[in-house]
Amino acid sequence: MTGPFCRTALAGTLAGLALTFGAGETLGTGFQLNEQSASSIGNAFAAGAAFTDDVTAMWWNPAALSQFNRPQAAGALHIVVPSINFQNDGSLNATNQPLGGDGGDAGGANFIPNAYVSVPINREFAFGVGINAPFGLTTHYGEGWLGRYQALKSSILTVNVNPALSWRLSPQFSVGVGASYEYLTATLTQNVNYSGVLAGYAAGAAALGQIPAALIPSIIAATPGLDSKATIKGDDSAWGWNIGVAWDVTPQFRLGAGYRSELKYKVSGNQTLENPVVTLPPGTSPTVAAVVASLSATINSTLLYNKGVTSDITLPQIANLSMLYRIDSRWEVMADVQYTGWSSIPKLQFDPTNGSAPSVVPLNWDDTYKYSVGASYRYNDQWKARFGVAFDQTPANMTDTTVRLPDSDRWWLAIGGEYRHSPTLKFDAGFVYIFADSPSFNQNQGSTALNGLVKGTYDVSTAIFSMQAVYAF
Repeated sequence: MTGPFCRTALAGTLAGLALTFGAGETLGTGFQLNEQSASSIGNAFAAGAAFTDDVTAMWWNPAALSQFNRPQAAGALHIVVPSINFQNDGSLNATNQPLGGDGGDAGGANFIPNAYVSVPINREFAFGVGINAPFGLTTHYGEGWLGRYQALKSSILTVNVNPALSWRLSPQFSVGVGASYEYLTATLTQNVNYSGVLAGYAAGAAALGQIPAALIPSIIAATPGLDSKATIKGDDSAWGWNIGVAWDVTPQFRLGAGYRSELKYKVSGNQTLENPVVTLPPGTSPTVAAVVASLSATINSTLLYNKGVTSDITLPQIANLSMLYRIDSRWEVMADVQYTGWSSIPKLQFDPTNGSAPSVVPLNWDDTYKYSVGASYRYNDQWKARFGVAFDQTPANMTDTTVRLPDSDRWWLAIGGEYRHSPTLKFDAGFVYIFADSPSFNQNQGSTALNGLVKGTYDVSTAIFSMQAVYAF
């Protein structure tokens, strides 16, 4: 017994799991992690590719390695605490299911480490290696929330290893190149409306004359509130490259530009389904019980079963253009424009490895820009204060959106400081508060009957605490 409508709708629901390989609550817009240095975070990364305070600068511009005449090692830790709260305003329940709650705070503390090392080779060349996490997310809605058929938990981790080489062509001009090996792993969960699938299969069977249509209300009444849990786990690795240039126009004025290439993944993993044990209420007629048992067996063997999956995704290219101007011995000002090519993810396609039909979830993301300005004040040889503000565009639109990515344009307010303990050791710390517009949602992920309708607004903000130590040998 089959239900054509339900099979098509459910394919879209399961495809939504693949969507999370490219979406989730973020620390930059999209799911980009800008937190790659605790020294420059206090300027909201406004110096970007023109930053030269320490070896962490190599992430935005490998040409910066030429600025350091002694080996350096830096380690940073960023504690990122997003707050993601949904306010219901007209959501609808799925077929044969209660509506559910608002999901609580889907954020939580995330820990992002970075590590960098640089070694000058001679007066012209320098080598460095950075290890960090350029993309990632973690969100977790409460069990039973009203959007459970679109998302429960989303966890993505990337680890990037980036060796780089710089070449000082003249006292004023340097270039740098690097290679990136990046590993991505993801774990994604959501519920599947098993009661809705049963209802759809019953309707399909009745339309084909396999069961009497009069049984459908009894089948629905006997099987409310049944959920499956779908989980996808997958991983892959990819190679990319980066390049940068730095120009000291004058002793006070520095320009820098950096570019990071796309990374193309073919994420492979497994989709597992935990289906409910269907227990019928006392007094259910033997005929209804027999039909429900037959429908459940068909669903479990032909639709909701474990399988291998793949999803192709191209993570975006990133480019920075930056300037830094030293007004005097105490003050410096800086600005940065960062471009991220999110249009590399126009859709997410979900391909079962058993040859069944793929499902496609449109994203239609736009390329974005982040604009930052900042200033630093050196109080004395030991202390330096940093300030910054940034505006970060979202790639998402309100038509092709998902509860896995309650994203919108956002503002950064940043403050930080440096304490130089000795000529060889310094410590940095920074704090950023990110606040966003309240994104509105009106999304059924392809089917209100199967997934319900999530309608309302999000209150999204993020606090970031960063600390770092840099040692020059």
